[in-house]
Amino acid sequence: MTEQLIEPPATTVASNGAGSSTGRDDALNETLEDYTLRFAPRSYREWSAAVVATSALGGIAYLADFAVGANIGMAHGTGNALWGIALFAVVIIVTGAPLAYYAARYNIDLDLITRGSGFGYYGSIVTNLIFASFTFIFFALEGSIMAQGLELGLGIPLPVGYLVSTLIVLPLVIYGMKALAKLQVWTTPLWLVMMVGPLVYLLAAHPDSVSQFLSFSGVDADGQPRGEGVNFAGVMLCAGVCLSLIAQIAEQIDYLRFMPPRSPENKRRWWAAVLIAGPGWVLFGAVKQIVGLFLAVYLIANVADSVGIANQPVHQFVQIYDDMMPAWLAMTLAVVLVVISQIKINVTNAYSGSLAWTNSFTRVTKTYPGRLVFVVVNLVIALVLMEANMFSFMSELLNFYANCGIAWIVVVATDIVVNKYLLKLSPKAPEFRRGMLYAVNPVGFVSLIVAAGGSILVFFGVFGDTVAPYSPMVAAVLAFVLPPILAIATSGRYYLRRTDDGIDLPMYDDFGNPSDAKLLCCVSGMEFERPDMLASALPAADGSKQYISSLALACDKTGAHVLPEQQ
Repeated sequence: MTEQLIEPPATTVASNGAGSSTGRDDALNETLEDYTLRFAPRSYREWSAAVVATSALGGIAYLADFAVGANIGMAHGTGNALWGIALFAVVIIVTGAPLAYYAARYNIDLDLITRGSGFGYYGSIVTNLIFASFTFIFFALEGSIMAQGLELGLGIPLPVGYLVSTLIVLPLVIYGMKALAKLQVWTTPLWLVMMVGPLVYLLAAHPDSVSQFLSFSGVDADGQPRGEGVNFAGVMLCAGVCLSLIAQIAEQIDYLRFMPPRSPENKRRWWAAVLIAGPGWVLFGAVKQIVGLFLAVYLIANVADSVGIANQPVHQFVQIYDDMMPAWLAMTLAVVLVVISQIKINVTNAYSGSLAWTNSFTRVTKTYPGRLVFVVVNLVIALVLMEANMFSFMSELLNFYANCGIAWIVVVATDIVVNKYLLKLSPKAPEFRRGMLYAVNPVGFVSLIVAAGGSILVFFGVFGDTVAPYSPMVAAVLAFVLPPILAIATSGRYYLRRTDDGIDLPMYDDFGNPSDAKLLCCVSGMEFERPDMLASALPAADGSKQYISSLALACDKTGAHVLPEQQ
């Protein structure tokens, strides 16, 4: 059961000098806004490591993995699919571990990590757009699966089902992490039983399905065997589709940023939670992809005319449930499973997407419209994709998206591991505050543009059809090689605009955790914890130094509070 959180105090926002207070009242209502633009303070992070990890893993209950595994296996056979899934898992673990550590250690989301890891204050906006695209693409995919379940079980037409699957998450996502933690913790045990039970039954009742699965070589649209053996191009095509999920680490981080401070007493539990709920999500995802292909092969081998529906999770589970129990109960349980799974992931998609859109919009316009505005924006885009029958061209879309997602995540992971820890050209402590960073850092920004752009050209066959399957590899290699080269070429010059934020208090406590010391913001009239504060360039009326929060500074239209560049 989740612990009760301490409610933030109600506060009236006062304007002082530069900028308008418009929108800051909403931004400061953290019950709704969930620290959208900034560091998550210690006073709010009252969850245990176990609760945060359970909440984060609850979000990967989605059924899209089943569809992904079925699609790549039906197209390229079990052998290529298994090797592709294995490659996908390795890449996710290697790139996800440093990102998860930084999020949990410093209590910031992936956008804030990205800013100080080679992109700059405005340069990371492009990665926010990549992440926002991930959330509405996968919301649409999950919503499509839910609509298929509603159509099969309740006879609801697909267009109506798309609308229902969109609207049902809205009230759940409004209250952010507090509501999501409760939803994920309480629904996960039921989901596990309903998910694992049918698989165990199938293995026990139909042991021959294992040999059918291992010998499966793929089928074409007419159900005829492809006969494709294991080959490198097939493996890479499978891995490319799977790697479209690489940005899932950003959604895991949206939970991990609420981890409690690490201490000698909780060190083991803290690390276990970070690794399992961070990069560890891929172990569960890979298993679901394999199971999805396993169920698809079972349907193709044992159910007549099932090729067209074998990649649809709802049909997969209806068939297995139907073997176990009466048809009416089988249908009921399959629909319940689909609805629970899709709600669990789509509240996370809607929530994380709203954070990404809000971050970008506020930095560009210096206006905070409220996170809930972008919840609606994300849902509308996802609904349009669903109504356009995105499910029918899922593999092509995911293969394309993978190039952008891989480029972003690998660039940031490389900057942390290589540029920060090995070359020591990137500052080890993350920085996200306006005025402390340059607008754009070419190290990450240029690396992303070249890696994503080059791999997309490869994907569309500009360099020939022979190398087109290897576009994910091109994205990963360029994203790994370019950041160190550019960091050395620029001598790390564009990471920090300033090294001194004008505050004498230490940023971290004795255990290296962000300090919980509080300072008064001269614009909002509220107290914020030390990592969120900077000295203002404007002195107080009596000439003394005053401080401003990163949130108020983000909305400062005139820039009067921004400290000058440090010479």
